[in-house]
Parts: sequence; structure tokens; C-alpha cells
Amino acid sequence: MNDAGQDQIDDCIIVGAGPAGLTAAIYLARFHLTIRLFDSGSSRAALIPCTRNHAGYPEGIAGTDLLAAMQAQAAKYGAFREEQRVTAIEPDGDGFRIVTDRGTYGARTVLLATGVVNHRPDMPPEVHDPALARGLIRYCPICDGYEVTDTRVGVVGTGDHGMREALFLRGFTRDVTLIAPEARHSLDDRCVATLEDAGIVRVEGPCGGWAIEGDRIALDTADGRMAFDSVYPALGSRIRSHLAVAAGARASEEGCLEVDDHQRTTVPGLFAAGDVVKGLDQISHAMGEAGVAATTIRNLLAERQPIRR
Repeated sequence: MNDAGQDQIDDCIIVGAGPAGLTAAIYLARFHLTIRLFDSGSSRAALIPCTRNHAGYPEGIAGTDLLAAMQAQAAKYGAFREEQRVTAIEPDGDGFRIVTDRGTYGARTVLLATGVVNHRPDMPPEVHDPALARGLIRYCPICDGYEVTDTRVGVVGTGDHGMREALFLRGFTRDVTLIAPEARHSLDDRCVATLEDAGIVRVEGPCGGWAIEGDRIALDTADGRMAFDSVYPALGSRIRSHLAVAAGARASEEGCLEVDDHQRTTVPGLFAAGDVVKGLDQISHAMGEAGVAATTIRNLLAERQPIRR
């Protein structure tokens, strides 16, 4: 069905080659199903300098190394990552028509594992990227809150979301400051009382003038220039669910896809796993969802036509 002249209808097309997509690829390839794995090369996992809470790696592992190992494992069973950007998923009879920047493909089922994109603070990449690599900027307190134990931590955010992230980090260190990203905080009385009770300092913004100064990340605030051992942007994220939503799948107000216990979206045959689904935004959780989705896909296809070797 694609522009290259091939008429093959694949059993499953996976969109996204992060931990969820690669786990699904390994499972489905080992189920002897025909699959394709499309990826635009923007997995959030690739930005992780070193994760130390992923089981099996006591000394930690870089996100790029983990993805490379998973890609090699998938390739061993015939599932190769193809660098193509998917632009549309269209229901087509009992299957789907997948449009990419290189062609059009047919599939009996689709698994969306496109993840999310973090909203970054307004800082140039020449500051952001080395700060991220050194742990001066961090995005996941669940992943690496342990690493900031008893250090000086800043949280850029406001409202209920900023308050909750600052409060979570308060479980690791007493020295937490919540900094407004814009001119003033947007905090109701409950948030203010919670922050004060926890001993979390509030500082008005706007923040800017970011720079790495020695072993710290520094920025300008309404209270003057401040420096921290680590800063967590609590600015939310963009859920990359638009392909599924355009195909008719339901999503939350935030954009997280609605799935059942078997990772089925509201569109029959369209599955989703990982951060694009409301959940913990953790590698291990994404991999578990992908295993469930892949097994359900295999069983669904077997119901339609028994699999024989």
C-alpha cells in the first residue's frame, strides 16, 4: 500500500521508538508478527544523562545507551527502527492507513508510543544542554530526587502544579525555593499555606539571565540573582497524542489518551502506551504498558485469523 510499491499490510505499525515503542517491538517481533517501527528521533529518554532508578542498572545508564541496547535487541528479532515522521493515522476498514513523510502504509493494528515534550524555561540551548548533562537542570523528581538530597533546589513554576512539585522535592531536601516563571506567582490561599507549612520559600519572577556559574545554575529573579545546585522546571508538557485524537481517539483535557486495562484506545485496533497515556511518566511503567499492549495486539490478531507456524 505504500509509495514504494509494496502491497504488504503489516500486523502492527508502532509509532515512536522510545522505551515503550521498543519494548512493544521486541514483544511483537518475538510473536512472529510483521511490524514496522517508525520514529522521528525525538524520544525524551534520549535526553536523560543518567538514570539510576531503572532496575538492573545499579550504577545508572544514559538514556542514549538504554535506547541503543533496546534497538539492538529489537533488531535481533527483525524489528528495525525506520526514521520516518508519521503525519496521519487513518482508520481504513478493519485496519489503518498510515501516512508518513516518506510514504503510505497499511496495518491491521497501530500502537502509538509518541510520549511527551517537556516545556522548557526560556534559556538558550548553549546553557540548557550542558546544564541538563551536568544535572543542574532536571525534569523528573521521581527519577532523580534522590540525587538532590540535602542540596539547594529551585523549582520554576507556580499554581497547584508548581506547589506539588516543590512539595515532592521537599521530601529530599529542606532547601527548596519556588520561583514564579512570570512576573508574579499564581497561588491560591491553600497553596500558600501548604508551602509555608513545608518551609518552602516563594520568590516572584520573572526569571531569566540563566548561566552556569561554577558548580551551580544561576538566574535572575525579583529578589535578585540566585544560584542552585539543581533547578526543576515545573512548566508542564505537551502530550503528543494529536495523531490518535485526529483518528477519533478520546483524550483528557490535558491531551493524555484514554485507554483501558489492555492499552486499547477508544478506536478499535489503535493502542497506546507510555507517556502519551496518563500515568507515571517512568521508563519502567512505559515498558510495562507496552508489554500489555503487545500481548493484547497478538491475541486480537489471533482472534481474527489464527496464527500458525
